[in-house]
Amino acid sequence: MKKLGAKPEENISAVKAVLAAEDVLVYRFKTGDGRACAAVYADGITDKELLGELVAKPLSLAKAPKSREEAKKLLYFPELKDADDAESACNEILAGNPALFIEGVAGAIVLGTKKIAVRAIAEPQTAITVKGPREGFIEDLKTNMGLVRRRLKTPALRLETSEVGKYSRTAVSVVYLDGITDAHIVQQVKERIAAVEIDGVPDSSYIAQFLAKKPYSLFKQVGTTEKPDIFCAKLLEGRVGVLVDGSPIALTLPYLLVEDFQSAQDYFVSPYRATISRFLRLAAVCIALFLPAFYVAAQLFKLQILPFALLLTVSGGIQGIPLSPSLELFFLLVVLEILIEASVRMPKYVALALSVIGALVLGDTAVKAGLVSSPAIIIVALSGIAAYTVPDLTGTLSVVRIAYVVVAGSIGTYGVLLLTALVLYYLLSSDEYGAPLLAPFSPLVRRDLKDSLLKADIYALRRRPAVLHSKNRTRLRVKNKEKESENG
Repeated sequence: MKKLGAKPEENISAVKAVLAAEDVLVYRFKTGDGRACAAVYADGITDKELLGELVAKPLSLAKAPKSREEAKKLLYFPELKDADDAESACNEILAGNPALFIEGVAGAIVLGTKKIAVRAIAEPQTAITVKGPREGFIEDLKTNMGLVRRRLKTPALRLETSEVGKYSRTAVSVVYLDGITDAHIVQQVKERIAAVEIDGVPDSSYIAQFLAKKPYSLFKQVGTTEKPDIFCAKLLEGRVGVLVDGSPIALTLPYLLVEDFQSAQDYFVSPYRATISRFLRLAAVCIALFLPAFYVAAQLFKLQILPFALLLTVSGGIQGIPLSPSLELFFLLVVLEILIEASVRMPKYVALALSVIGALVLGDTAVKAGLVSSPAIIIVALSGIAAYTVPDLTGTLSVVRIAYVVVAGSIGTYGVLLLTALVLYYLLSSDEYGAPLLAPFSPLVRRDLKDSLLKADIYALRRRPAVLHSKNRTRLRVKNKEKESENG
């Protein structure tokens, strides 16, 4: 790439030869003694007011500097860098930082005047809590870094940023705590990100697929969160975090399946309430998966396993239904997914009406027309609601639930048990970055059970999870000896 000289017009020509877009503009002005100056910037992502007040104004009132060091003394900017060739200058311009050329001064001075419109920090819609912090990540990487740094005021916090994407040049930051996080895991994450060769990275979900060791797995292998407090808590446990510019969703590794049964609010309520909530989520997942399948199996193979009173109700409801039980449930599950997809993508107020009216009208009309039975609609509705108690697993549960219905309609209860065994075997064989997906239950790590489905009090969580192989195991030192003795 061409070296930048001391003549602004030649430097502008070299830059414009690479950046020929119309939104790359040139701002020309002169110093106090008549020397030509020019700032090349990308319109829309550069603060032009700062460019005029803190660059053009002081230079126009002073004599022309003889070197870049002398020029920097005249500028009121805390963030100034040098660019010696057109390529580095173009990269900075595309990032929102103008390149300043001064006649008689070789090279360019890069000005930190980037200004990108971002939305305000707000509570994420997917992680609403009654108690606890309500801040959420946004699409700006620097802002997200600041939210993390504000909570972890320690020199041990490491934020190592690199660019990924041939054309997008998306900034990706690996975040960890030196002295706590396993260095081997950090190195693995860095190597996987460095090996990514892709044209663009619009969202962190792209990076998540490259970080997963089984990219075609039905179950997620990378933890996600939109809340800085959860992200920092996972860093303190010994995990590695990944922040991607342009995405409000942060990634954490290693990921354990039990994380999705935990909520941020669990740590702001009593341990008893948190434990009950986690078991309720587990029960809801079981209902979402097994209830439709067992309903189909009971109708086709073992209807007599139902209690007699319930048997009479179900038998009366399914009389005259033209579809088989498995086709009936499959049809209703597909309709449920269509309603969900439509409600997500339509305007908020229209989606609410669509969901309510669509469910009531379609359900009531279908029952009256004799296409489906009332018990089937109740079961599908209950299964759909139960799946959303664990929102991060909803997509996976929807696919597996349909598989269970198909197997139950083909083989019956034995098929449900066989598919359950296969799913458990698959989960047991999954090992991401040295942490088994089903830990701390398989393998059994008794110490980590205190913050799994169970939630112990803060004094019982004195050590970091053993499954994460943290270098510093202790996270709480109890000074009250009486309290320490009570908790063993």
